[in-house]
Amino acid sequence: MVVSQPAEPKTFGGYWGNDMFVNIHDNPNWKTNCMGWNIAPEGMKDMLLWIDQRYNQNITIYITENGSCEDEPNVETARHDIKRQTYLEAYIQSVAEAIVEGGVKVGGYFAWSFMDNFEWQFGYQRRFGLYYVDFDTLERTPKQSALWYRDTIKMNGANIGK
Repeated sequence: MVVSQPAEPKTFGGYWGNDMFVNIHDNPNWKTNCMGWNIAPEGMKDMLLWIDQRYNQNITIYITENGSCEDEPNVETARHDIKRQTYLEAYIQSVAEAIVEGGVKVGGYFAWSFMDNFEWQFGYQRRFGLYYVDFDTLERTPKQSALWYRDTIKMNGANIGK
């Protein structure tokens, strides 16, 4: 999404974007996940730099929810969630660039979500988790992205881009 200030104030109308006084635009060249949401990791860096500049480098930023939904109809498909791993790696790399190149203070990055759960728009049909949950038995199975994220934390990100 590209966000810009609109010329005219919007009325609320029930849409979360309207109360922010912004226009939101898509770029048809960006990849999307199975929800149709844009994948644009460079936007994370841009946003962090903007926040840092706006608030004069006086704050520590915590990214409390960042992740991607992928089409995972069964546990075998979910175990090999390379798209989610690639997504997380690209976004964490973008955060690292904001820290190194822009001096942004980031106190933490938290992947959404630890395990598959109820998603407001699609219920249990869409999966964001690092762990696959069988909603009948509640068995939890780590996905490839969970193992990669574990290793990334252990290595303090030294495995990113490799």
